Amino acid sequence: MKIRIPKLPLKWIWFTAGLIVVVIGGVTRKQWNPQTKSWVQQTVKGFRSGGEQGGAHGEVDDHAGHDHAAHAGHDEGTSLELSAQALRNIGLSDATIQPIKLETFRKSITVPALIVERPGRTRVQVATPMTGVITHVHAVQGESVEPGTLLFQIRLTHEDLVQAQTEFLRMLGELDVEEREIVRLTEVTKSGAVPGTLLLERQYAKDKLDVQLRAQREALRLHGLSEEQVDQIARGRRLLRELQIFTPLIDSHGEEELKLTRSHVQNASYTQEEHAGNHSDPKQTAPLILQDLNVHKGQTISAGETLCVLTDFDELFIEGLSFEQDITQLRQASENGWKVDAIFEQPGTADHVIKGLEIAYFANQIDRDSRTLHFYVRLLNELTKDQRTNGNRYVEWRYLPGQRLQLRVPIQEWAEQIVLPVEAVAHEGAEFFIFQQNGGHFDRVPVHVKYRDQYSAVIDNDGSIFPGDIVAMRGAHQMQMALKNKAGGGVDPHAGHNH
Repeated sequence: MKIRIPKLPLKWIWFTAGLIVVVIGGVTRKQWNPQTKSWVQQTVKGFRSGGEQGGAHGEVDDHAGHDHAAHAGHDEGTSLELSAQALRNIGLSDATIQPIKLETFRKSITVPALIVERPGRTRVQVATPMTGVITHVHAVQGESVEPGTLLFQIRLTHEDLVQAQTEFLRMLGELDVEEREIVRLTEVTKSGAVPGTLLLERQYAKDKLDVQLRAQREALRLHGLSEEQVDQIARGRRLLRELQIFTPLIDSHGEEELKLTRSHVQNASYTQEEHAGNHSDPKQTAPLILQDLNVHKGQTISAGETLCVLTDFDELFIEGLSFEQDITQLRQASENGWKVDAIFEQPGTADHVIKGLEIAYFANQIDRDSRTLHFYVRLLNELTKDQRTNGNRYVEWRYLPGQRLQLRVPIQEWAEQIVLPVEAVAHEGAEFFIFQQNGGHFDRVPVHVKYRDQYSAVIDNDGSIFPGDIVAMRGAHQMQMALKNKAGGGVDPHAGHNH
């Protein structure tokens, strides 16, 4: 008995076959898609260039349509294969071979600048409030000191201060006598042996002494003593004979800068073990540098005389010099909140660039000599060295007043642009090229450069390259020279086809 298999309609057979092809194509997409894409790109290039030339001359290439497997999808005249050593020689790596991205480009101008101190913050003068003789100098010029560090000890010789303290102690003694007399008269008055008017007179006398003591306290404070020092004199009933002057806080002006003798102090010279914790975080210590030391042991000093000068380089200003024709553009950048870049030239190496700095303010007048308007940018400093030698701490800051640099200030903004480093673009005559990665090769692609400055190039998004294409971000000039050297070799009998 024969079994008859029903025949399927022809359209269902074609549908099933097509479905199988689609499924297989989707599964194997990773294998055939790169080759297909490369073939399509090569075909488009052939229509743009080769096809046009062939039609003009009417010549037929003996190798037309024949691409050798080793160089499939590459035009040997515009494609370059680099060894691993060559890639390293021109600085190409995963970090410098990146896909193209659309980004906002800010056209900018460059102005000269100088690092300067912050007025009233960077430099601190430590002065003595009283006349005396220097008995100890604890700090060393050039070392770094922390707030609260003992700097000087002074034996006081100020005659007015001695008299003021003596008068203060005399009034304190009289007040003690009056208080004891009031206590005695209070008991006697209760018994009726002494009239109450006598007790009232003593209370009035005590009130007068309280008023005089308050005035005397203010007089001592005018001489430079703190409230704590005046209280110390009142408690101990001893004259203040010596001052200890300590490192002040930059942003705080408390009275702890001057302290009495016998107070707990921290010496300027200290061991590394004592401050190992602070050394791990230099920002917490906020070191000050003893820039100038103006006195020595045994020296007589007058009230108000400068003992030393401390500098705080934790934060500085960059002073930009803008010319008159640039003032409007610079003010517009400040109003828009655009960030500026600081460029430090380093001979022999790449420039050091600090990005994203904010303009603090503009000066309110133009310099008469240079005809420039000064503007200021905040600069946070960095510690490059922090060491201790013979118990003293010495630090070195990366940025110092007087350093010259340049400020790059944006003046115009273009959105959705292809922006490449200037090293990614090669220039020859009227042509500009970039090098696109294509498998193990780099294909030279002609592009239109809309704008170029010292650091960046803006490429026209005209279809020559697209966002997502992987290109070399540097070394374009070296690769262009390599292509020229390659083209200048002997004549190939295969007309450009290398086996």
